[in-house]
Amino acid sequence: MTYSIAQAAEACGLSIDTLRYYERIGLVVPPARDSGGRRTYSDEDINWLVFLTKLRTTGMPIRLMREYAQLAQDGEATAALRKQILVRQRASVHAHIAELQTCLEVLDYKIENYQRIEEKFQDKQRKVTEVPA
Repeated sequence: MTYSIAQAAEACGLSIDTLRYYERIGLVVPPARDSGGRRTYSDEDINWLVFLTKLRTTGMPIRLMREYAQLAQDGEATAALRKQILVRQRASVHAHIAELQTCLEVLDYKIENYQRIEEKFQDKQRKVTEVPA
């Protein structure tokens, strides 16, 4: 199946401008063109673009994504180098998750603390407004 640039952008959650930028900087091999000269993307192209969005979401710098893309274009002989890049990125993601988990724990603590404060305040308000019988 083939996709227009708009369909490809929608399928991978990127803008058309980002797709063109990725092509310009070498992250994406220039896609095929139809008889009218318009870009056409294959399922394989879409899969690669989705993978690139995942790499970007992990915080991988464009410079490293470009290195990875070049290695991928160079074929199986670069598998070990590509694996090494992904292993390092995975370690970075794990570290970021641990940092975020710590932040989440702080937020949970603060929210629970404010919940207790609110409950105490509401109890005080009830006692003040209660009319003795």
